Amino acid sequence: MIAVGQSLPAGEFTFITQDGKQVQDTQALFAGKKVVLFAVPGAFTPTCSNAHLPGYVVLADEFQAKGVDAIYCLSVNDAFVMKAWQAAQNASAITMLADGDGSWTQALGLAKETGAFGGLRAQRFALIAVDGVVQQLFVEAPGKFEVSDAETLLAAL
Repeated sequence: MIAVGQSLPAGEFTFITQDGKQVQDTQALFAGKKVVLFAVPGAFTPTCSNAHLPGYVVLADEFQAKGVDAIYCLSVNDAFVMKAWQAAQNASAITMLADGDGSWTQALGLAKETGAFGGLRAQRFALIAVDGVVQQLFVEAPGKFEVSDAETLLAAL
């Protein structure tokens, strides 16, 4: 599993903007920036939709006031699902990163196999990275939502 002090692995992400489908790599998304990234097991799932993403939406301005350049939400979903979830949650301040095949999540060592639920998914976690290096990491115990919430990350800044 990735650890504090390590550089984020190389990878590519897909996301949808007003200009259409975009593909950017780790370097483009993280270099020279202070970033908060949180990962969810799946878009439109109960805890993710009712608590995890909404906390970051509500506190987006406070993250920016603390010097955060970008807030990324990561899921092993496709970019179109992530865009629909972004719209449904009024989450325009959050960049929704699709790790469609889960390869980046696996490279982090934070993937989990959920079987018939949805196959390979991300564990629920959050991190703070500066210039692509992990400064703080918060990984949830299975079935929990206690340390990767927006309030915890905001307090950690």
